[in-house]
Amino acid sequence: MKKIILLVLLVFTLSINAQHRKERIKSLKIAFITERLQLTEKEAEQFWPIYNAFEDANHEIRTKSYQNKKNIDFETISEKEAKELVDKSIILEAQKYRLEESFIKDLQRVLPAKKIILLKMSEEAFKQRMFDEFKKRREKP
Repeated sequence: MKKIILLVLLVFTLSINAQHRKERIKSLKIAFITERLQLTEKEAEQFWPIYNAFEDANHEIRTKSYQNKKNIDFETISEKEAKELVDKSIILEAQKYRLEESFIKDLQRVLPAKKIILLKMSEEAFKQRMFDEFKKRREKP
């Protein structure tokens, strides 16, 4: 009984820590982008709802893509099943493209083009910083 309770507490703690970690990374990303873009109050007010909606929709597409590839067994998959997965992949890539196109058009209504380009560069810089930090922490004894 004690082992089950400890296991439940451990799983609960890990899930809380993972959620806390995601929220902390999101907060760091928001601060990083806001600082890099030097958003005015008006720009920030219009930018963040567009950005957050894009991030949510993009996450949904990435999740679907991952789910499609997650359990592929190349030893047993039939040609028909493989073709269906390829077709789904094409559809998801098209959705991703349309989402990105719509996102850029929406941003053009609230930000100058230079800030849109800087946004893309800032997202890449943030990803690299997070990757470097992860790598550094992993190498620590």
